[in-house]
Amino acid sequence: MQDKKPVQFAEQQGSRVPPCTVPFYHVVDLQTRFNDIDMLGHLNNNVYLEFMDLGKTRYMTDVMGPVDWMRFTAVVVHIDCDYFAPAFLGEPLAVATTVTGVSKHSFRLEQRIFDTKTGQVKCIGRTVMAGFDPVTGGSAEISPAWIIEFSRYEGRNL
Repeated sequence: MQDKKPVQFAEQQGSRVPPCTVPFYHVVDLQTRFNDIDMLGHLNNNVYLEFMDLGKTRYMTDVMGPVDWMRFTAVVVHIDCDYFAPAFLGEPLAVATTVTGVSKHSFRLEQRIFDTKTGQVKCIGRTVMAGFDPVTGGSAEISPAWIIEFSRYEGRNL
């Protein structure tokens, strides 16, 4: 495993934020824009999902090298997000991404958007991506090479 340090999220006593079950090594800094903010002055809930998409694509590229997205053989089949604290314009945010598990036909990711100064977790997203055959439009197995790369990057067997 590379010499990486896991992200340190703030311990949020009395919070509904569940503790991490695995370390997070991959982080992408985020930039909020004026149009990302809703009428209450908070980051709009849809923008969190866009930020998680950015985190997923950067994770894949950083872990597996250059990716031909037109030939990428996995698709999102499930995504959910739990919101814990509002984010505001100008707040220093980042998205941390990790693979939490792999099966023959899918893999699971967890992502946390957090304030980089305080470590406060704003939300936790979970995504299931399934193997996809673009020729048949049907299910496919996850590439064993991907599993090896995920395991190498995460420093644990998946």
